[in-house]
Amino acid sequence: MSASTSVAAPPILLVEETVRIALLEDLGRAGDVTSAATVAPDAHAEAVIASREPGALCGIDAAICAFQLQRAGLSVEIHAADGARVAPGDRIASISGNARALLAGERVALNFLCHLSGIATTTAAYVSRVAHTNARIVCTRKTTPGLRALEKHAVRAGGGSNHRYGLDDAILIKDNHIAVCGGVAKAVTAAQAYAGHLVSIEVEVDTLEQFEEALHAGAKIVLLDNFSADQLREAVALNAGRAVLEASGGISLDTVAAVAETGVDFISSSKITISAETLDLGLDINIK
Repeated sequence: MSASTSVAAPPILLVEETVRIALLEDLGRAGDVTSAATVAPDAHAEAVIASREPGALCGIDAAICAFQLQRAGLSVEIHAADGARVAPGDRIASISGNARALLAGERVALNFLCHLSGIATTTAAYVSRVAHTNARIVCTRKTTPGLRALEKHAVRAGGGSNHRYGLDDAILIKDNHIAVCGGVAKAVTAAQAYAGHLVSIEVEVDTLEQFEEALHAGAKIVLLDNFSADQLREAVALNAGRAVLEASGGISLDTVAAVAETGVDFISSSKITISAETLDLGLDINIK
């Protein structure tokens, strides 16, 4: 297991609320009837969560919450932090205490761990492909409803960076805004007049002509949507360092290096969140 990087986690109250909803969904009105039928109320169990394949870890706080919210005094010992790179067989956490409580939290804990670790692992793969360039990998708003803060945390655990969190923390003028407003320059000018001094403004363009219009309007961040590699290189040359450039649109693990080599500053992809495969992690009870 490799050392983890320091990755600031979402506020624990937000994590707890999200996990509580997941537990309510799983336990329903009657609780874990299987364990109630087959496990003695005072039975004790010890378990280990371990990795079954290599990847980047994320979701530790959510997993802890899934066990602690059982209110049964389960003991949880953490062996790896978010951001750690794990290999098959690496221990992630040990849990001991009331067997019914342990089993009631198992699936929710693993769901969060496997899903978020999958995002971290996919992000790490993208980051690795562009490591020889100055481009940074960022996520988008294409996230699972209700899990955005956790999924964006997973992107950071994989070495990526975050785009805006929602509609309320930055201005991103997209093609439909431009269509309604009446043009790139009009939209950029209107946003500049509206925004406070701490609010970032980015404008999306689909053509080099729109890109030049955005630069002339004073845009400081421009998203180049679905540009070819040749068009991206031309945009970088035209830009001459005036604006921060972000490439987006259909970028995959196979194409991300070529995009990064054009000289853009950021590359955004929804594939690191909504298309990430889960990381195979498992929980096994120690039989004595």
